[in-house]
Amino acid sequence: MPATVGIIHATDFIKATAEGELDLEESKRLLVEIASATDLADCEVILDTRKVHSSLSAADLWHFAAALGSVREALPRKTAVLCPRERFDHAAFFSLCAQCRGFKVRAFTSYEDAIDWLISNEPDPGTVPGGQGSAR
Repeated sequence: MPATVGIIHATDFIKATAEGELDLEESKRLLVEIASATDLADCEVILDTRKVHSSLSAADLWHFAAALGSVREALPRKTAVLCPRERFDHAAFFSLCAQCRGFKVRAFTSYEDAIDWLISNEPDPGTVPGGQGSAR
């Protein structure tokens, strides 16, 4: 079955202050703005974080997942978080936080694995044997 995949690049919404620290409030605002302004309701989504050069804390990741609550209608389908291998644990934690809020999110380090999951009829992430996603 054909699927439409939308891509949100994290570099479009992760912002820093003049001191080089994460501007969490502005970053959350931009994420909500991008997700709301883009017609993603009929798309599977890839959130591509591979080019982000920021270290987000567990609390930051939790706050980003919480911010998704205000755009629930914009992201009703699957969302694959694509990340470099060294940040897989962070992406998997974000995915878990989003899943706890009812989103269908999984973390991946492989673009191909992310696409395979997005177009599959695989069950929701919380019911997938073997955990969050792929660290391949």
